[in-house]
Amino acid sequence: MSGSTRPIWPAYPLSVLVAGAGHCYLGYWKRGAIWFGLYVLAIGFLSARSLSGAFDPGSPFVVTALQFDAVNYADVAVPLAVVLVCLLDVYLLGVATRRGADR
Repeated sequence: MSGSTRPIWPAYPLSVLVAGAGHCYLGYWKRGAIWFGLYVLAIGFLSARSLSGAFDPGSPFVVTALQFDAVNYADVAVPLAVVLVCLLDVYLLGVATRRGADR
């Protein structure tokens, strides 16, 4: 199946699961890699912020890392924003692709 005859709707759940996967599905490999890189950086930012207290010498690492009391909305907002903007970008690419196919 070529990129022009392939349905667009699977790109949306793919982008929700992994940022950039929907772009790769639509054939925008470089754009998908950039979104995936941004997503990994955002998750790394979340992990660094939430695991910063996990390295205290008095508490075991695994137990401290699995406690989600230290994670607040501001920590989760960055990865969530990356996924939402990525999903919007996939939607706009799908609309542009659909309009181009109609001409």
